[in-house]
Amino acid sequence: MLKRRRAYLLALVAAAALILPWGVVQPRALDDLRNFVFDTFQRIAPRAYDPEAPTRVVGVDEKSLKAYGQWPWPRARLAELVDRLRDLGAASIAFDFLFAEADRYGASQLVDAIPDARARAEVAKLVAKTPSGDQIFAQALARAPATLGVTLTDAVVAPLPAKSGLATAGDDPAPFLVSFAGAVGPERQLADAAQGLGATNWLPDHDQIVRRVPLVIRAGEVLMPSLALEALRVAQGESAIVIRSSNASGQTAFGKQTGVNAIKVGAFEIETGPNAEVRPRYSHSAAARDISAKDVFDGRVAREEIEGRIIFVGALATGLGDIRATPLEPVAPGVDVHAQIIESIASGALLARPDWAPGLEFVVAALTLLLLMGLLYVAPPLVSAAAAPLVVVGLFAGAFYLFDRHGLLLDPAYPSLAIIGAYLFGAVTLWRAETSARRHVRQAFGKFVSPAVVDRLAEHPDRLVLGGETRELTVLFSDLRNFSRISEGMSARELTQFMNDYLTPMTDAILEEEGTVDKYMGDAVLAFWNAPLDIDDHPRRAVRAALAMREALVGLNQRRVEAAAASGHDIQPAAMGLGLHLGPCSVGNMGSIRRFDYSILGDTVNLASRLEGASKAFQTDIVASTAVRDAAPDFAWIDLGRVRVLGKSEATEVFAIAGDNGIAGSDSYVRWRKSHDLMREEYESGRFDAAAERASALARSVPEPWPALYVALEERYRMLAGQGLQVNWSSVWNLSSK
Repeated sequence: MLKRRRAYLLALVAAAALILPWGVVQPRALDDLRNFVFDTFQRIAPRAYDPEAPTRVVGVDEKSLKAYGQWPWPRARLAELVDRLRDLGAASIAFDFLFAEADRYGASQLVDAIPDARARAEVAKLVAKTPSGDQIFAQALARAPATLGVTLTDAVVAPLPAKSGLATAGDDPAPFLVSFAGAVGPERQLADAAQGLGATNWLPDHDQIVRRVPLVIRAGEVLMPSLALEALRVAQGESAIVIRSSNASGQTAFGKQTGVNAIKVGAFEIETGPNAEVRPRYSHSAAARDISAKDVFDGRVAREEIEGRIIFVGALATGLGDIRATPLEPVAPGVDVHAQIIESIASGALLARPDWAPGLEFVVAALTLLLLMGLLYVAPPLVSAAAAPLVVVGLFAGAFYLFDRHGLLLDPAYPSLAIIGAYLFGAVTLWRAETSARRHVRQAFGKFVSPAVVDRLAEHPDRLVLGGETRELTVLFSDLRNFSRISEGMSARELTQFMNDYLTPMTDAILEEEGTVDKYMGDAVLAFWNAPLDIDDHPRRAVRAALAMREALVGLNQRRVEAAAASGHDIQPAAMGLGLHLGPCSVGNMGSIRRFDYSILGDTVNLASRLEGASKAFQTDIVASTAVRDAAPDFAWIDLGRVRVLGKSEATEVFAIAGDNGIAGSDSYVRWRKSHDLMREEYESGRFDAAAERASALARSVPEPWPALYVALEERYRMLAGQGLQVNWSSVWNLSSK
């Protein structure tokens, strides 16, 4: 048990050392697994698209490209698009395009393409009187609540100043923001005309899926809002965006700088991660969200689709290359992601992974590991085998509930890995310990205990008390009579064969009754019942084993006689003496540190040995104590009276056994028992001559091998008759030899 406990403790330490550091190190593999779980949650319960959402996407789609040619379109056409959207009541118009170069389709570019110099000069005079495409586009932008896209880059480019006033509260957020060296923005006149400038950058994970989107990014020393955040500001007519960081009012971090906590823009206070990032809860692509630019130009868009909404203008045609992957879709237009950010903010459907989440997950992993390892050690295997998957299911169900109802992202995968790892470590350790224990049991008891007992011990080795205990046992001690005469003249090989022929059926008779063979001492056998496992009817089993040993010896002698007759030799028949006693014994592993055996000690063992010796005086083979007779009263017992064996001061009532309960119910046994009891009454009354006469009569009437018993008793009674009845005579027979 101690070895098993020590091995299990080592397994617990190993499991904790292998699994728990993951929660501290946070390897990429764990982050990938966590993202897979969160993505799966979104696939199971995506945000339902609301047709009343405050956004629409006006897309440059295949239909528009077919009607107006390939992108980029002339800036004058884009100016027309802005005017139409403004006239339809758009609250904000955000372009997910970068207008970094001058209009390549303007009139001046067309003049340069005229090959004839005179004609080119004439046309140039006319063109000079008309505004350029960029001027027309800039004028349209100035009339509308428009926001243009800016791309941040690691190249050192002077960034454009942000249009919005970015105010901070609390710690400086700059060290926590995603940082770029500079920015590539629209043409200067376009940038000046627009009411807002916003970063179009994505920060996908290494699998290129957009899960987290920064709302504010740093370009050099300038803080730049994202396109979605800037469009939201412009739509509300706000002039400033407030960044709340750690240690701001209401954002106490006990002096630690933990980064950005929230961003306030107009009526919206948006909780963010420390890097000012948000996690939109995506919906599937919806036809109601996207509007073809051609339909806007053709006047086929209802005013209620545009009025009061934030309109994102971007590429919907696959060939334009603005393709992103989301947790729901491997291919999605990038402009749709901007719209989904606004939709998530407006509907309160942003997902949040609190900064305390990793710590909580680590604590849950540690607790579940310890609890499951403890349960595995004390509970039945089926209970722990059921508990592990149930806890895993519970963790995932709880995490999904928090995701679906509260938008919280808590990772059930890492604690589940801890549970699985703990179960595997614990189960393998227990399996190895139990296998070792069963192997030890089979090695220790396989030769001396019945197969049924060995199997039960192997299944429950914990029932085996190895340190020693006191139990009530039935003890059997048997010995061969006249072994010296039997072995006389035998060679070493013949003697070995004889002992094997004798001990094998004796042992089988014991093991078949679920007895335990303690040891062989030459031709003697010591066996016991009711250890190492409880046996309810152990006295009866011991008596049955003794009767079976009697029958086995008869068969052995018959085979020896037949073999001797065939070889022309004479043999000495083998005879056995056997003692049975019931009482308390000390049982357990006994011996030295280097070598020990499962054995028994105690007065019960000594008395069983003395009863075997008493069988010689009575000239019968099996002698049992009163305790055995009382525990198995339905057998055919013969009362032999009281004896005082060598080394004992108290007398013991002993019995011989004539047979099983079938014999006990026979008429012949009943008559025999009645005559025997009359003989015993004569003896107990001191009428030795009368007792001797009755013993003589019984010797002539009982079947073999019982006449020898009555011959021995007759001799004793006649001896006592010759001595005469002594004063203070006792019927106890004092035996002077073992």
